[in-house]
Amino acid sequence: MQKSRPWHEGPIASFDTETTGVDVEHDRIVSAALVLQSAPGSAPATTTWLADPGVPIPEGARAVHGISDEHARAHGRPPRAVVSEIARALAELSLAGVPLVVMNAPYDLTLLDRELRRHRGGSLGEALGGTELLVLDPRVLDKHVDRYRKGRRTLTDLCAHYGVRLTGAHEAAADATAALDLVRALGVRHPERLGALSVPELHVRQAVWHAAQARGLQDWFDREGTAERVDTAWPLRPARCGCGRPLTTSHRCEAAA
Repeated sequence: MQKSRPWHEGPIASFDTETTGVDVEHDRIVSAALVLQSAPGSAPATTTWLADPGVPIPEGARAVHGISDEHARAHGRPPRAVVSEIARALAELSLAGVPLVVMNAPYDLTLLDRELRRHRGGSLGEALGGTELLVLDPRVLDKHVDRYRKGRRTLTDLCAHYGVRLTGAHEAAADATAALDLVRALGVRHPERLGALSVPELHVRQAVWHAAQARGLQDWFDREGTAERVDTAWPLRPARCGCGRPLTTSHRCEAAA
């Protein structure tokens, strides 16, 4: 019986966004990219979106991704249409069983979820139509296999550490492509701890790994007397209403409006 090839040698997709800021509850998607590669070294297929977020793009965000208000208004499309197309594309990948790379998944996927709720009145889970994303997060994977390595773990740092080329950082397609290559490199470098597992197994384990990593970071913040709170949820932070309870179809209070 022929042995199946490891996941890092097969089809992988990657998703990235550029936004108005870092607050997943209130900031907006400005641009996004979805990259699909059938095998290592093959030419990727890239889909990009540019949205007019409907709010001013702060100078700090503009300095990172280079997209101005004028450019977004002139060339961007309504966010309602953009987020719907993104969700539909992700649902197709999920239905096909293609793993999705998302660097720091709780950021991009949570922000997409909130945009869907804002513009379409439904969650990312609802938009996926009952399918489930199989997410590979290079940040979580790297921290699991190399827990005590010192230094930052941004996409730029991880690419440098694993010898992955990153050209045009903070452009959605460039970042998505680099993150995809990075995950393949992680699978190759750690064949037993990562490469030998199936993508569904990795998806489940990453939720556990991320929670442990988040608790460790929270302990450090607490020792330093920092008020910052770390969310243990992965790959998507649950929506919560104003009273702090999870926002579900059975619980919607006025404070959530």
